[in-house]
Amino acid sequence: MGNKLIVSLVTIVMAACGSQPPVSMVKGPEPDPRFAGFLPGYLPRQSLVDSLALLPPPPVTGSSAQAADDEVRRAVLRWRDTPRWKWATRDAELRFPQSASRFACALGVPITTTATPNLVTLLQRTVADAGLATYRAKDHYKRVRPFVSAGEPMCDPAHEAMLRNDGSYPSGHAAIGMAWALVLADLAPDRVDALLQRGLVFGQSRVICNVHWQSDVDAGRLVAAAVVAQLHSQPEFVAQLSVARAEVAAARAAGLRPESDCTAEDRELLTR
Repeated sequence: MGNKLIVSLVTIVMAACGSQPPVSMVKGPEPDPRFAGFLPGYLPRQSLVDSLALLPPPPVTGSSAQAADDEVRRAVLRWRDTPRWKWATRDAELRFPQSASRFACALGVPITTTATPNLVTLLQRTVADAGLATYRAKDHYKRVRPFVSAGEPMCDPAHEAMLRNDGSYPSGHAAIGMAWALVLADLAPDRVDALLQRGLVFGQSRVICNVHWQSDVDAGRLVAAAVVAQLHSQPEFVAQLSVARAEVAAARAAGLRPESDCTAEDRELLTR
């Protein structure tokens, strides 16, 4: 799946925006045990995108598609124990506040509970929506992850035991990262290129980390686009999106800048 498809999908997602009702404080769906410790999403579990119906089956052993996945896996070995490997380790962490700043440089303003509290909540809740939407396919195919298949190191040893028994296809992290990128592009359309690139890089970190095949990541990005389109039908999401947009505008007007070294981040993440 190429970058052009992702860029075209953002047009569909942004076209789904409707009117913006007052902010609602209605409690979202109950959190799923798979995402214990995370905020519940905006979408009821039964309404989530059916990734099993949406996606084709993953590549099988001996196929040309699996050969392509194997080639990419071997190609990214050169990034092991480099700054890019360290970034892949950082991108593996989905919990807040650690993950809140991952897209700050691409957005151009800090993403913090002080500067943009509604935006932080928006991203926190989107984790469950995008992540859980991958599980119909994950649980059905139970694809073995590359670090298990190849018997090689991965960048996220803290989660190794869990990942060994969690299906590889599609990538939940890639879905979450691209969902974040699409949501943020809605808030700051003038930053769409940087935000979509960061979303692509976030997913590619999973390939570099050796926990996902390239086809897992490509499929996760497609799930993200479908989920974000769904989210625009949820009044509570649309309301919080409106408030977050005002927060981003206020942060820009105040001249607030990300706390990260964005020059170093751009340099280290040039290779997706």
